[in-house]
Amino acid sequence: MFALPARLQLLDDRLAVRSNRLCRYRGLRDLMRVVSRLGDGVAWYVLAACLFALWGAAALPALRQMLLAGVAGVLVYKFLKTRTLRPRPFEVVSDVVCAGCPLDKFSFPSGHTLHAVCFSLILSQHFPALAPLVLGFALLVAVSRPVLGLHYPSDVLAGGAIGAVLAGVAIRFA
Repeated sequence: MFALPARLQLLDDRLAVRSNRLCRYRGLRDLMRVVSRLGDGVAWYVLAACLFALWGAAALPALRQMLLAGVAGVLVYKFLKTRTLRPRPFEVVSDVVCAGCPLDKFSFPSGHTLHAVCFSLILSQHFPALAPLVLGFALLVAVSRPVLGLHYPSDVLAGGAIGAVLAGVAIRFA
């Protein structure tokens, strides 16, 4: 089971509560729900299809890297989730409200953030003009997770770090 040192867990709890308070604002909460839903994969699938439609075979190296890194990302985060068994913050921190739909039971790491960071870095490498759009979207996905009460900030940081490593490996070797 996942256990941070007590002081870090207290900090994570406090940041989770502060982030989650933002969901009190209906417009922001609704935006975060939409961003989170798009981060389930919808945005990446649509973007991949558009890139292939616009650039054809020239888009294939980026799409291949995204596919390989995406599969690796699923394997890594599922492995970690089933080993750490960290409950979601809304389940254990009384001041955190669930304002979104979790895709699975456990919190660590954030798979949404992992894939958003991974895919945005790969796409930025191949299509630099898309960098502001995809990196901005990745940031919104990362922010949405603690705001919706679905993840601790440390889950998001870990997901982002893992995603960055997977992107680097995919870009270099795939």
